[in-house]
Amino acid sequence: MEALLQFAPMQSSVDEGFWHRLSSLKLNKLGIDDSPIPLFGFYAPCSHSQVSNHLTVLAESLPSELSEASLIPEPSRGNRNRCSVPGILYNTNTVESFHALDKSDLLKKEAAKIWDDILTGKAVEDCSVLSTFLVISFADLKKWTFNYWFAFPALMLDPPATVVNLKPASQWFSAAEAESLSAACNEWRSSKSKTDVPFFLVTIDPNSRATVRLLKDWEACQSNAHKILFGFYDPCHLPNNPGWPLRNFLALISARWNLNSVQFFCYRENRGFADMRLSLVGEALITVPQGWKDTVPSAVGWELNKGRKAPRCISLAQSMDPTRLAISAADLNLKLMRWRALPSLNLNALSSMKCLLLGAGTLGCQVARMLMAWGVRKITLVDNGRVAMSNPLRQSLYTLDDCLNGGEFKATAAVESLKRIFPAVEAEGIVMAIPMPGHPVQSQEQDSVLDDCKRLCDLIDAHDSVFLLTDTRESRWLPTLLCANTNKITVTAALGFDSFLVMRHGAGPLSADMPVNNANGKHRLGCYFCNDVVAPTDVISVLHCVRYLN
Repeated sequence: MEALLQFAPMQSSVDEGFWHRLSSLKLNKLGIDDSPIPLFGFYAPCSHSQVSNHLTVLAESLPSELSEASLIPEPSRGNRNRCSVPGILYNTNTVESFHALDKSDLLKKEAAKIWDDILTGKAVEDCSVLSTFLVISFADLKKWTFNYWFAFPALMLDPPATVVNLKPASQWFSAAEAESLSAACNEWRSSKSKTDVPFFLVTIDPNSRATVRLLKDWEACQSNAHKILFGFYDPCHLPNNPGWPLRNFLALISARWNLNSVQFFCYRENRGFADMRLSLVGEALITVPQGWKDTVPSAVGWELNKGRKAPRCISLAQSMDPTRLAISAADLNLKLMRWRALPSLNLNALSSMKCLLLGAGTLGCQVARMLMAWGVRKITLVDNGRVAMSNPLRQSLYTLDDCLNGGEFKATAAVESLKRIFPAVEAEGIVMAIPMPGHPVQSQEQDSVLDDCKRLCDLIDAHDSVFLLTDTRESRWLPTLLCANTNKITVTAALGFDSFLVMRHGAGPLSADMPVNNANGKHRLGCYFCNDVVAPTDVISVLHCVRYLN
C-alpha cells in the first residue's frame, strides 16, 4: 500500500566542551568578529532499538585558537562511531542580534549549497555534504549562558515522495541475502577508509551475494541481474520511519540519476554489528515536474524545542568555578574595551605587572579597585594605620566590622576586601611605617627605621610601578628618591579639600629600560620634589595642633 514517506527529524546534542572551546575562541581570537565559523558534527547509525543517535558537536568540532578561524577544522577519520558532517556556525555578539537573524534566509542559503553540490556532483564524491547542518548562537560570557538553535536543511520534493512495502530488512531479503548483506556491512564498517562514509550503494547478485560500494560506482553497478539499493547510516530507531538523512539522499538520486523508483536501505546496528531486524528497507516513489532542477527546492529543517519552533538555552554557570566565572567576566570587559576603543591595549602586560601602593586610605582603596578593573592582578598595599570609625564612609574597601576592637590594620583589611571582590587577585598587605624626613627618631628606634628603609627599598625594587598615595608630603620623599634611583614608573596622587594632584614621574615613556645614569637624561621625568628648595618638614604635628586648637 502506498503511503506518504515521513522522516524522523535529526536531533542535536552539544557537548559541554564545545561551549568552552567557543568561549575561548571568542575571547582570544574572534573578538567582535561575527563572521560564520566552519565546524564539524558527528553522528553514527542507530545502535539501540529504543534510542536514536543524535548529531553531536564537540570541542574538536571548532577550529583551534592556533589555526585561522576561517579554516575548516580537520575532522577525525576512521572512527566508526563518528561519521563527520560539515556545518556552519553563526555566533552573534548580542542576544538581540541572535533573535533578529533571518532564519528562513539562512536555511535557504544552506539548502542552495546542498543543491549546488548535488548538481555539480560534489555530493557523489563527498556524500557527507548531504547532511550539512547550521547553528546560530549567542554566548553570554558574563553569565555563561548560551542560546542556540540547530537546523538540518532538507530539500523538499514536490510532490512529496511516497513509500511502499516498508519493512524490516530481515523480512525484505531472503535469509541468504540478509546474511550476506550483514557480512558485507560489517566489513564496510571495519574498513578505516569507509567506516565513516554515510551513504553507499548495495548490490545483490543472483547468487544472493551482497556488495557495498561507493556512490561514485553507480555506473559500474548497472546490470539487470543485480538488485541495487541506496543505503545510508540511519540514526533513527523508529520501526516505521526512516531517518532525516534520506531526504537529501532522495533529492540526489532523483536529480543525478533521474530515478522515479528507489529502493532504500536504512542501516542500523546492534552492539556494533549490522542488525537486519532493526534496519529497514522500502521503496520510495518519486514524481517530479519537468524542469524542476532549474530552481532550488524549498527546504525545512529547524530543530524543534519541546515541540515548538524555538531556540534552546543552556547555562554552565553551575558547573563553573566561581573564581573562573569572575575571571572570565572581567576579561570579557577588558577585551570589549580593547576591541571597541583601545586596540593597542596590552592586557597580558597589565595582568603580569606588579603594582606597589603606598597608602591604603581613600586614594589607596580607590586606586587598588581601579587597577583590578583594568586587569592588574598583582597588588601590594603598604600602610601602618588602623581602620577608624570615620574611614568606611570614604574608603571603599572597609566596613564597620573592620573598625571594631581598635580597628584592623588597613593593609591587611584592604587585601581581604580585594580578595572578596575578585578572588583571582594576587594581593599582599604589608604593615610598616614609611620613614619621613623632619620626624625625630629615638635611639632605640634607629634599627627599626633602618630596617623599614631597607624593606621599602626592596619592595620598590621588586615591583614594576609604584603609586604614592599617602596623606603627607614628607611620607612621599623617601619613596620618590628610591623610585628615581631604580628608574621605576611612579605615580603620585594627592587630595585636598578643594584641589587634587596626579603626577607621573621617574621613568619616561621611552626610558623604562634605560640605565639610570644615562647622560642626556632627556627621557627622565621630573619628580614630586624637583622644585623644592628646602627639605620636607613634619606637618603631622602641626595638623595635630590645629585640630587641638579647633
